[in-house]
Amino acid sequence: MTRFIGKKIITFFTELGQFFFMMTGVLKSLGRIFRDRKLVFEQMQHVGVNSLVLVAIIGIFTGAVSCWQAAYQIKGLISYSYLGSAVTKAILIELGPVLAAIVLAGRVGASMAAELGTMKVTEQIDALESMAIDPIRYLAMPRIVATTFMLPVLVVYASSIAIFGAYIVATIFLGVPSDVFLGSFKKAFEVKDLVAGTIKAIFFGVSISSIGCFIGFSARGGAEGVGLATIKAFVIAAASILMLDYILWNFLIGM
Repeated sequence: MTRFIGKKIITFFTELGQFFFMMTGVLKSLGRIFRDRKLVFEQMQHVGVNSLVLVAIIGIFTGAVSCWQAAYQIKGLISYSYLGSAVTKAILIELGPVLAAIVLAGRVGASMAAELGTMKVTEQIDALESMAIDPIRYLAMPRIVATTFMLPVLVVYASSIAIFGAYIVATIFLGVPSDVFLGSFKKAFEVKDLVAGTIKAIFFGVSISSIGCFIGFSARGGAEGVGLATIKAFVIAAASILMLDYILWNFLIGM
């Protein structure tokens, strides 16, 4: 048992060192963003444009459910006229960034792990190295930069649609007048809440993409190894999002 625990600890710190080595390589490659802009734009399209429909679906149902939940919580206590303010705060600070990031961890982070893992087990990455092409610069840097830039945009997009979904539920199903909901929304809206959600999204984007790339580079064992890497990337990314959410809450809102 002691040997097993010791082996796990050694493996953990070894992988942690390899992860920081990869991130150091990414930072060193940032000076080549302009030269590699085509690779970055391709990844931005994959991460951002191709996720718009999925994020819209998540956003509108997030807003609708949060409005129903808020109405259930305040029923008999306060007026439904406060729905706009209650839902706005929850969506901008928490629900928009966290739910969008977790969904994109499954779509983007897992796909990165699968794609790079396949390249690893089929020795395509070794072929790049044999041609003096740095895999971190060519494969990891564009994905991490693109996700870091696009996730805040997607979070703002998701939050906007979520607030619209809450507006639809409040005005159509709960009988809240449109001007009352919008007035409550305006009173509750603060730029610092939007900024806090955007900052969270930046950290979530770095976490999702870096974990996906690192686990893809570490894949072993053929098709089975790629499958395990895909699952591992999503699980670790989702857990990191929740942990970062707690830490960032304390720095951005709680203190």
